[in-house]
Amino acid sequence: MPETQAARQEIAPLLRLWNDTLLTEDAHKVAALYAKDATLLPTLSKEICQTPEAIAEYFRVFLSFRPKATILHENIRLHGPIGINSGIYSFEVQMEGGVHHLIGRFTFVYRKDADGWRIIEHHSSLMPENEG
Repeated sequence: MPETQAARQEIAPLLRLWNDTLLTEDAHKVAALYAKDATLLPTLSKEICQTPEAIAEYFRVFLSFRPKATILHENIRLHGPIGINSGIYSFEVQMEGGVHHLIGRFTFVYRKDADGWRIIEHHSSLMPENEG
């Protein structure tokens, strides 16, 4: 389904909210953006996070790198109460004594319920040229 203006207006701000919440460096605030039954396949861990506690713990570690994301490309779709945003983002992170730039692929799947939009699935992986 092609991206529509309505889908962009509904879904695009959710990724910006996630990115802004990273800047708070508060793992619990980031984890609160995820549904209680969410799955996170994170960028910098082999662990699959499927509980609010596991998601918060991943972000506790990830936020210690002081990540700053820039969205390079996104593909937004809206299917009733399900929204999907996939694309490419770059991260500036502080690790190993310096600032590093990582480029990753992402897919965020959102579900709208009585409390609003929540992330139900998030997959993030480094681009192959950044691996190894």
